[in-house]
Amino acid sequence: MPKNTLRDRSRALTKTNKIALAGVATLGAAAVAFSAVPSGGQTTTTDAAAPANVAYSSEPVKGVKASVTDQLAGASLKVQAIEAKKAAAQTAAKKKAAAQAAAAKKAERQREAKAAASRSVERISFQPVAAKKAFGNNLDGWIREALSIMKAKGIPGSYHGLHKNIMRESSGNPNAINNWDINAQNGIPSKGLLQVIPPTFQAYHVSGTSWNIYDPVANITAAANYAADRYGSIDNVNSAY
Repeated sequence: MPKNTLRDRSRALTKTNKIALAGVATLGAAAVAFSAVPSGGQTTTTDAAAPANVAYSSEPVKGVKASVTDQLAGASLKVQAIEAKKAAAQTAAKKKAAAQAAAAKKAERQREAKAAASRSVERISFQPVAAKKAFGNNLDGWIREALSIMKAKGIPGSYHGLHKNIMRESSGNPNAINNWDINAQNGIPSKGLLQVIPPTFQAYHVSGTSWNIYDPVANITAAANYAADRYGSIDNVNSAY
């Protein structure tokens, strides 16, 4: 066998051995693990799993980003919904408060009106009624009461004018009657303090007084009303009228 052939084989063997040794070393490191145990124990050999190839892709990252964006959008919508609900609640509360305030004001006005009405009624109820002015049941009293009515009705006349004519006509007798003059002859005799005939009494009767011609006050006021119409005032009468 030629020398160069042997050398070549030796080289080939050496190269093969190196490859084999490298393979054994790699296999030992990747596939077999040895565990050291105490004396008398067993040695456990664990097969190590070959590392898997990892595939990288941008799709999962996009999916994650989309999911996060959706979650943020959903959270934003929830926040907006909460804020809207809160605003609606605040608006409703303000409206309710305004309605309650308006109702309270209305109730207060009603109470005030009721109280005012009650006070008014109370004033009316407890207001002292003006006592009717008392006049004596005599000539002086009759004249004074007649003057009070005449003043209210706008009929002129004075105490003196009434008194002088009364004394001349009847001497102060409210039941006096003239049965002899022309009026009596005509069937309408003069009657009362100021000797008034019935037709004149009825024509010049003063409202608020009696319709009885012999009533002193009614007789005086009717005669004074007639004298005011014909003579301007009972004060201007100095004789039969």
